[in-house]
Amino acid sequence: MRLRRCVHPGTWPALLAALLLTPALAPGPAPAAVAADGGRPAGPAVPAVGRAWPVGARPPVLRGWDPPPGPYAPGHRGVDLAAAPGTPVRAVAPGRVSFAGRVAGKGVVSVELAGTGDPPLRTTYEPVRASVRAGETVAAGEVVGAVEPAGSHCAAPCLHWGLRGEGTYLNPLTLLPPWLLRTGPSRLLPVLGVPLPP
Repeated sequence: MRLRRCVHPGTWPALLAALLLTPALAPGPAPAAVAADGGRPAGPAVPAVGRAWPVGARPPVLRGWDPPPGPYAPGHRGVDLAAAPGTPVRAVAPGRVSFAGRVAGKGVVSVELAGTGDPPLRTTYEPVRASVRAGETVAAGEVVGAVEPAGSHCAAPCLHWGLRGEGTYLNPLTLLPPWLLRTGPSRLLPVLGVPLPP
């Protein structure tokens, strides 16, 4: 391979460092950038404590976060994720179930997220047939219920995922770290210590 002849062996560490720091090879975008379909984060800082999507792996966002300008103004106080009825709903992060029941005819599960302050951030899933009870602790990725066949406000079956902190609604996508939000193709990086073929 000609590259081997053109690059002095002592420059490989610098070349490798440059390749790893090139934006095209950097990890996926930060939550704020990915949230273009779900709104921009606002309000209190949200730690990226999420370790799992609530449904599936990178489900389509049917409707993004659209924060209302005031407490009673119209808006969308969460994100709607495509999910068929019966799809397992998982806790995105560890915490304690603060509510599991029905609100206005819809099944709702709320989880207070561990290590997110006092009062803690609270994430909510609906419409969900709960498989947990208030007071139970849950791990990230643990099933808390299943998507109900009725009660959704979406045109297609979905799960509404919300987040509240310090009395305000927040963008739940900001809970997820970049590696969970990444939607681009996988990228191969060079392996150190492996000689190039002749």
